Amino acid sequence: MAGLSALLMLGCIGAMHLVAAAGLTDPVPVYWWTLACGAGITTVFVLIRSGASRRFADPSLTLFQIVYVIAGPARGIAPPILAVIMMFGVFGLTPRQMVGVALYGLVAFGAAGAVVQWWHPAWLSPDSQPPALSAAYLVMIAVVLASSTFLTTRVHSARARLRSQKRELAAAVEQIRELAIRDELTGLPNRRCMLEMMRLEHARAQRSRQPLLLAQLDLDHFKAVNDTHGHAAGDVALQSFAQTVHGCVRASDLLARWGGEEFLLLMANTHPADGTRLLERVRATVAATPVALPGGTQLSLTVSVGLAELAPGESTAALLQRADAALYGAKRLGRNRVLLAH
Repeated sequence: MAGLSALLMLGCIGAMHLVAAAGLTDPVPVYWWTLACGAGITTVFVLIRSGASRRFADPSLTLFQIVYVIAGPARGIAPPILAVIMMFGVFGLTPRQMVGVALYGLVAFGAAGAVVQWWHPAWLSPDSQPPALSAAYLVMIAVVLASSTFLTTRVHSARARLRSQKRELAAAVEQIRELAIRDELTGLPNRRCMLEMMRLEHARAQRSRQPLLLAQLDLDHFKAVNDTHGHAAGDVALQSFAQTVHGCVRASDLLARWGGEEFLLLMANTHPADGTRLLERVRATVAATPVALPGGTQLSLTVSVGLAELAPGESTAALLQRADAALYGAKRLGRNRVLLAH
């Protein structure tokens, strides 16, 4: 944008030098104006290129670049140039700043026109511009500034709405993503998320030859909880169980709800002895933590756990099947226990 603004200013400089070469204005002020504009362009380039402008509230220096005004006997070429300059404001200025720029342009152009008329009055110089034509130029400048400001503020409002809609869309996408990978009841990762994580951890374990454990946890006699206390109480029990287990496992472990009252725990870079000790702590904590149901009823829960270690060349489906077989083995042995598959 700074480069485009510099090209626009160079075009303005070229136009003014053509006017001076045609004898329509005094070339000396044009030369001084060219020097000032060149200094402004160079300053903007140096500040932006060096990164120094990033410390400013307006890093693109839009407001600084936009306040150049062309005046003199050839000021009739100013309206279209001003219209283009004002359009730059939509990319970096607030509506209040745009109004300020418009007022600045109107005052500056009016003052410049007044000075020119006073310096070369029509009654003193036959070739001077009539006051009525100068007034017409000023009116046209006002029209251009007002319309440009109106249009750019409308565009600014549209861009603000688009930014707001983009934020809302991003939030909605994030919410949809969370719904896609999170269990709505417990807040844990769901089956889809766990399948993806199992695939990734399986590939990592195969590459690094680090141990990978998969545990399947199942609440004992959970159907009786639903039948006796109702499904609402069952939901409370599942939420409480998820919180209890999550508080026992490590940050590197992944606990997910697999379905119903079944949960999976994925433990990367963990040896079977360490995994068994962790799961025994989980089992004991669940048994020692009664669930407070609505109405003040206390519900005791126990959990059976099947644990399996990934074997070389084994698939995730086979690993899950061995963990499931170990879980049913724990239930056959009396429940409320951890069983390691062999």
